[in-house]
Amino acid sequence: MGPNTLVGGKISMTQFVDGLSNILGRPVIDKTAFTGTFDVHLQFTPEGTAFAGGFPGMPGGLPQGFDTSGPSIFTAVQDQLGLKLESQKGPADILVIDHAEKPSEN
Repeated sequence: MGPNTLVGGKISMTQFVDGLSNILGRPVIDKTAFTGTFDVHLQFTPEGTAFAGGFPGMPGGLPQGFDTSGPSIFTAVQDQLGLKLESQKGPADILVIDHAEKPSEN
């Protein structure tokens, strides 16, 4: 996985969805019911993804001259894989921490 690429061999839909969640920086839910494995080589522009400001380990954003002319992640998933990403609102588990303190010595 990189700022504009997702490549995998014999991956499950669960693994693919996890990768998309990391790329998009938000949850992705599989509604395909596909249970097999597949190979994927997805090329996209980092704009609109969690990598738009750069890839972890790349301080200061994307390198100068980085090609950002490709399709969006949403277009790439549809055109290259025949799948469609749809944004929806739904219930989500949220962890709320209302108090924290240092542990005692014992």
